[in-house]
Amino acid sequence: MITIIKKKITNKNKIKTNNKPDQNSGFILINKESGPTSHAIVNKLRKITGVKKIGHAGTLDPFASGLMILAISRSSTKQIERFLKLDKKYEADVFLGKATDTYDRCGQINFEYQGKKITKEKIEKTLEQIARKKSQIPPMYSAKKVNGKKLYELARKNIEIKRKPQKINIFYIKITKYKWPNLKIKIHCSSGTYIRTIADDLGKKLKCGAYLQELKRTEIGRYKLKKAIKLENLNQKNWNKFLLKNPNKLSGLK
Repeated sequence: MITIIKKKITNKNKIKTNNKPDQNSGFILINKESGPTSHAIVNKLRKITGVKKIGHAGTLDPFASGLMILAISRSSTKQIERFLKLDKKYEADVFLGKATDTYDRCGQINFEYQGKKITKEKIEKTLEQIARKKSQIPPMYSAKKVNGKKLYELARKNIEIKRKPQKINIFYIKITKYKWPNLKIKIHCSSGTYIRTIADDLGKKLKCGAYLQELKRTEIGRYKLKKAIKLENLNQKNWNKFLLKNPNKLSGLK
């Protein structure tokens, strides 16, 4: 005969669970202004929210502005990978006639053009060629890591290393305004595409030099800059109202 002994579970033996959703977990669309680094944006948001674990789905250079997606709390940062590969759209100002070592306005000028003005038609044809490229070499002045080191850290020490081309997809590059030497373009591209490299490539192909003067990210996936909020408009009392708590909805996944 088998005797079944039923052990009474006391409150002391029960596993405590918390089924309440984390009210401080989610994603915020930030409209970054030109000036601060992406890391500085994260630090400011930590002070506003009181949450230490915050990450972003794609960095922006200090001089660049536009849309950033910030993940608030550990559970949200674990899901940030789904946003990193989303396509992006930009508005860029390119300065023709000069080139810099960083491919943008923050660098040192290393080439000056002395020739005639370049026609819009020639620029359009050159941009069409660039848009057909399926790979791109990351610039030395970038946050990309090679063997555990950020490229820009090596570049600042005047160290240049060989970089492997990475796959990209440029869906379109459109000229919105042109008056020598200032060129305005819109770009829709895959994640991992460096807009400053596009500017530098344009200058090299035209043999006149070019660098990125201004950059604004307007879209990440289906999320638009017009839906984002500036950091200066967030405070300890209202930030939670801007949390997007459904990551599947945010990333466009079903």
